[in-house]
Amino acid sequence: MLSLLLILPVIGALIIGFFPGNIPAKQLRQITEVFAVLTLVWSLLVLFKFDVTDPQFQFQEYLPWIPQLGLNYSLAIDGLSLPLVILNNLLTGVAIYSIGPNVNRSRLYYGLILLINAGISGALLAQNLLLFIVFYELELIPFYLMIAIWGGEKRGYASMKFLLYTAFSGLLVLAAFLGMSLLSGSHSFDYNPEITQTFTESAQTILLILILLGFGIKIPLVPLHTWLPDAYTEASPATAILLGGILAKLGTYGIIRFGLQLFPQTWAQFAPVLAIIGTVTVLYGALSAIAQKDIKRMVAYSSIGHMGYILVAAAAGTELSVLGAVAQMVSHGLILALLFHLVGIVERKAGTRDLDVLNGLMNPIRGLPLTSALLITGGMASAGIPGLVGFAAEFIVFQGSFPTFPIPTLLCILASGLTAVYFVILLNRTCFGKLDNQRAYYPKVLASEMIPALVLTAIIFFLGVQPNYLVHWTQTTTNEMIAQLPHETSAIEQLAQGVTLP
Repeated sequence: MLSLLLILPVIGALIIGFFPGNIPAKQLRQITEVFAVLTLVWSLLVLFKFDVTDPQFQFQEYLPWIPQLGLNYSLAIDGLSLPLVILNNLLTGVAIYSIGPNVNRSRLYYGLILLINAGISGALLAQNLLLFIVFYELELIPFYLMIAIWGGEKRGYASMKFLLYTAFSGLLVLAAFLGMSLLSGSHSFDYNPEITQTFTESAQTILLILILLGFGIKIPLVPLHTWLPDAYTEASPATAILLGGILAKLGTYGIIRFGLQLFPQTWAQFAPVLAIIGTVTVLYGALSAIAQKDIKRMVAYSSIGHMGYILVAAAAGTELSVLGAVAQMVSHGLILALLFHLVGIVERKAGTRDLDVLNGLMNPIRGLPLTSALLITGGMASAGIPGLVGFAAEFIVFQGSFPTFPIPTLLCILASGLTAVYFVILLNRTCFGKLDNQRAYYPKVLASEMIPALVLTAIIFFLGVQPNYLVHWTQTTTNEMIAQLPHETSAIEQLAQGVTLP
């Protein structure tokens, strides 16, 4: 069942890339969307067949590949990877719908999107460390090409910076995995949470530092973040949705899967430092977003801040906080995809992303009223307004983290207030005010352009009022992870049980 999640998009990419004859761009888009929808439907079938009471890996597949290197084709899924696989397939469909009708070199563009989908799903499902690296690095070249070919004016600089940073991220993670294999003496790279228990304390410390640095670049955490604003800003809306909505989640997934789960003892020692780094990332992202004049760059910096919540939650190491970390990954992906899609519409219709130029888009006759209304909704969700998924995820994070790290949690709550500040600035300047008569009558937004935004908005509302569906498939797995942490952390964890999820 899991292999089909990889096979479907790869088949779609091969058909698009090598089918003879000249296929119109519109038809290529339809073919791509068909394969994206099929993959999403199949992942939902996996979701419905998933046993939420079993914390272990399910639907396991195993096939020896290159045993001399320890590389095996091994896939499985659990409550940590399942929501992210669904998110990946959903946002792939959204990204395809976000692409304009006249994209250049459309065969290559659509093929790269499907390859990215397969690569990210493969990394989330891989149960062999080398196989994880293969998929983890597989998406670098497609993303590099998508930024370098279809990006903005500074696309060359942004794409090269992205490639160098994320390639170095993969090298650090690979070094950690090689060290684990050598120290274990088994020369096996199959995933085994117990393999690190025999390592010395110094060896565990070095390996965990490599993992934190490698995945910290991918998230990214401050001060490893400098590639992100340029990459997100120069990328097309579809590429930005995939970059921020799901690619960054490989970093947070990796920190929890290969950091917290493999090195629970050392993780507890690093936890205070990680909480501080996460808090600095949150505050830096919020303050930097306030200073931006480009609305796309503002959203990019907001992404940095909201990813910091996940690190603070993971560092706290309570059942509720780690559950909140997974919920925040899903919430952040949905909200960021909505914002990048809407910013792309504004840029296409208004011809600019400059806060000092945009105004009056809420005008019901000459403006972009529906786009503005959904942009306000996305801003409210990002700011944590109750009733939306952002509030549900952040509340779980804060409630779970506060007993362990009260001061970092309070600072994160303060940063959540700063989120409201920069989104009020954005919305007040773009949506409200008097429409500039020199820019009157923006082109109408087509119904097809609004479908992704309406779908994402509906999901954001639904998960906001029914947050149990956000955590239902994850809780058993994360509870099992936290049980492996030292007793001191587990005792603090018990203080967080005053809140019962609906």
